[in-house]
Amino acid sequence: MGIGDDLDDALSWLAIVSALHQSSHPAEAEKISEPDREDRPVHRGLVFTVVALALIMSSVDSTIVATALRAMQDGLHTSLNWVGWTLTAYSFGLALMLPISGKLSARYGHRRVFLWSVAAFTTASLGCGMADNIYVLIVLRALQAAGGAGFTPSATGIVVDHFGKERDRALGLFGSIFPIGSMIGPVFGGLFVTYWTWRGVFYVNVPIGLVAMVLALRYVPRDRPAAGKIGSRLDGTGVTLLGSGLLAGMIAASYLGEGHAQPWSPAFLVPSAITIVALWLFFIHSIRSAHPFIEPYMIYGRGFGPVNLLNALYGGVAGGVMALVPLYATNRYGIDALGSGTLLIAQGVATIFVSVAATMVMRRTGYRLPLYFGNGTMIAGLALLAVSPPAGITPYAWLAGAALLVGVGNGAVNPAGRNAGLQLEPGQSSTIAALRSLGRQVGSIVAVSAATAVIASGADPGDVQSWVYVVAALLVMASMPVVHRIPDHHGAW
Repeated sequence: MGIGDDLDDALSWLAIVSALHQSSHPAEAEKISEPDREDRPVHRGLVFTVVALALIMSSVDSTIVATALRAMQDGLHTSLNWVGWTLTAYSFGLALMLPISGKLSARYGHRRVFLWSVAAFTTASLGCGMADNIYVLIVLRALQAAGGAGFTPSATGIVVDHFGKERDRALGLFGSIFPIGSMIGPVFGGLFVTYWTWRGVFYVNVPIGLVAMVLALRYVPRDRPAAGKIGSRLDGTGVTLLGSGLLAGMIAASYLGEGHAQPWSPAFLVPSAITIVALWLFFIHSIRSAHPFIEPYMIYGRGFGPVNLLNALYGGVAGGVMALVPLYATNRYGIDALGSGTLLIAQGVATIFVSVAATMVMRRTGYRLPLYFGNGTMIAGLALLAVSPPAGITPYAWLAGAALLVGVGNGAVNPAGRNAGLQLEPGQSSTIAALRSLGRQVGSIVAVSAATAVIASGADPGDVQSWVYVVAALLVMASMPVVHRIPDHHGAW
């Protein structure tokens, strides 16, 4: 990407931010025209800043904690296995709470759930920093995940409700926020562990969370009086069945990712069977229930099914195997920890710039064209990871270039993939956003667990992992025909 392209992307970003800030002055603010909302100005730029703070806080947390595992082990006088559960508990809590938080946001109001989520995440982060034993820390990490699970669904709902014709562009920018947090997380984590304490990786969330809450109370419009159908009953049976199926599935995937895991072991077969039975009962119950927890058509219905499948494959499977690139660089090419850890910066930077550019042109291109382009670019990047670099190119440069291609693909896919589902039914934006995040989370966990199990069983981990990228590229390639079934749309929605 040349200097001219960087300038174009920067100008694109400024154009969007300018559009979002066009109502930042009360005299210029767009009034909410629907009869059931207050007739008051919406400061779009400030609202977007508030939700962006929460999303960055969540994405930073997804990477910053991993840098402090060894320091946490020494500080709490525990084993590496128990420290690893701080990551597992967060993943489990996130997967379990995402669909619930989406439903709660639709039921009780997006602003209210956003504030609850930020408060819970901030309070749990403070508790994590003060924890004096590993068991308390693991429980608090699960509670932290429960708060973090509410960020994306409620933030999406806020944007859909209050950004009018600019909501597609604002939502498209979400795809450039997450990579920022993912890139700066390890940097801050390393600084805290080196110059302060591992507790800083949790304390850093507290001031950010407090600022987000204060700004949200001041600038995010109150929920509509009729928001959420508060009088309706929550589908407890559906919640229990879905939660049980997801929890059992996460346990099975977690076991599969351990070294020397055996697919025929009861530790894998029993939770896998529970997952299949619970999710099958959940679908049967949802079809028969008058007021299901999640409407079946939003999972596999016309338009929704292809969108959910592609989100799980692109964001989940491809994203999961890309998280293992530093391990691959060390195992196959002997690149040191510092060098291997910086490889994914190219992917993150490419994702940020291309997401902004794709957001700007999406109204003209529709959704399918950027999905085809992103799909093809991602396939090329994954395939290049699997092959050895040609003479004259260092392994580091080769891997960084391949990661950059995957980042370009991610950047093209993210805005279209997010908007393609939401424009089908904007009134269910929080639930749709939660399902998208859940699909990506589950896809990533399954991909990482399966890949690590295969890598651990091979005599040459580096060679085996190269085939993981071949399989990932083939999976993405096999999904190409699904793009044609994505509901296309031009213009705002």
